Parts: sequence; C-alpha cells; structure tokens
Amino acid sequence: MNAILQDLLRAVSNWDGKFPGAFNIRENGQCAQRQSTKNIRIESKKDQSGLEIRILPGTKGESVSIPACVTRGGVDDLTYNDFYVGEGADVTIIAGCGVHTQNGEPARHSGIHRFFLEKGARVEYVEKHVGTGAGSGIRSIDPVTEAFLEENAQLRMETTQIGGVDKSVRKTRATLAAGAKLFIRERILTEGDQEARTEFEVQMNGEGSGTDLISRSVARGHSRQSYRSVIVGNAACTGHSECDAIIAQGGSVAAAPELIANHADAALIHEAAIGKIAGEQILKLETLGLTEQEAEAQIIEGFLR
Repeated sequence: MNAILQDLLRAVSNWDGKFPGAFNIRENGQCAQRQSTKNIRIESKKDQSGLEIRILPGTKGESVSIPACVTRGGVDDLTYNDFYVGEGADVTIIAGCGVHTQNGEPARHSGIHRFFLEKGARVEYVEKHVGTGAGSGIRSIDPVTEAFLEENAQLRMETTQIGGVDKSVRKTRATLAAGAKLFIRERILTEGDQEARTEFEVQMNGEGSGTDLISRSVARGHSRQSYRSVIVGNAACTGHSECDAIIAQGGSVAAAPELIANHADAALIHEAAIGKIAGEQILKLETLGLTEQEAEAQIIEGFLR
C-alpha cells in the first residue's frame, strides 16, 4: 500500500492501519483489499463495477468501510455499490472518497450508492470527501445516493467535503415508508475557483415519516456553490430543510429549497440564510490576540463543526 493511498484512507475513513469490521478498499478502480464478517458480506457485482454489501437481519454494533481512492491523474473511476440492510439491523457504514493528482491530468471518482433498508433497520452513514496533490489537474468527486426506507427504518447521513475538491455534484434521493426517518447533515468548504452543487429530493409516502436536511457551507475565494432541496409530503409527515452559508472574499452561493405538500397533514418547513462573517465576530477574536486571518479560520471551523 503506497503512501498516497495511506494518507487518503486516514483522511476519509479514519484508517489507522486497519479497519475494525468488514471493509473493501478501492484504488484506481480496482479492489486493493477486502474483508467480510459473519454478519456483513461484501461481494463484487457480476454485471458492472461495484459491490453488493449484505447485512444480515438483527446485526448490531458492527461497521463496514468502503473507501474509494484515486491516487494518480488520468483516472476516471465509476462504481455502483448496493447496500442491503436486513430487518432490525443497526450498523455504521463509512464510505469516504479521496482523489489525488500531481500533474496536469484530471482525477475523478463517481460513486453511485443505493441503500435498501428493511423494516426497523438503522444505519449511520458517514461520507468524507477530500482532494490532494499539487498538480493542476482537476479533482472531481460526484456522488449519487439513493435510499429506500421501509417501515420504521432510519438513515442518518453525515457528509463532509472540506478542501481540495475542484468540482463536485452531490445528488441524494430518498423514498420513505410509514414511520421511516431520514436525517442528513452536510458540510462543504470551497476555495479558489472550486464548484460544488448539492441536490436533495425526498419523497415521504408513509404516515409518520419524517426528514431533516441541514447543510452548512462556506464559499471562499471565487468559488461557487448551489443548493437545491425538494421535500415532497404525500402523507401525514414532517419535513425540514435548512441551508446556512457563509460567503468570504468573492464566493457565491445559490440556495433553492422547495416544498411540495400533497396531503393536508404534511407539515413542511424550509430555512435558508446566506451572509458574510460578522465584523464584530472578527473584532472580538482579534482582541484575544488572533490575527484577522486566524479569527476568520476559527469562525469557519466552528461553523462547519
């Protein structure tokens, strides 16, 4: 395992030389290492690039890590991963991605992940994205997530993209049955001329289903971001979308939350706030001995935490 791959694994999946449970390490479109467990089986797809991860009903307290890394320029990696989570299971899934290029060639990873959660299943899903390398090649990460939640299933997603990714299009679609819950926490930092686009769409089809989508982002330099969320209530349900963004220097952010209520008892709310760092916040930290740049960095770090 080369040093670049090791650094990316540490950044996107908290790798410390080993993974505690089931795992699959993907490097430049190929499987580098893999391990299944008694309750979590990882197998290669037979008809296309990607994995089938099957988690047995009732599995508790286990984890599966599937980091995907591009460690050189000239690679355009596409993978399709399907997660089948059995009834009553309660697991953690870590699916980080890192791209690295040292020359003028682009490096790109696109991961299409589909989640099928059976009745009462609970999943904590952590996805970190990072780009590294000193080359001028464009580093792109374009994840697509599709989730199908059966009755009383719950999916918690924490997605982070902070630094190094030049272009990204992040698409998430979910369908919720009765009592199903979807929680998403997104954090994005763009700098320079980077671009990031987020698209959420949630269809709540069952009584008592609910979703909470929260995005916090910072656009620095001349970077550009866009956020669009669509929450559709087709039953008695609850939905909330919140987009908070900070603009620094010449960055730009466009936010477009959308609500569609097709049932009288669909309670849907959206919030959006875009602005710059308040001058009094900077001034307060400067009185404690920080420079203006240090104060701004600390405010941004706290905002994205």
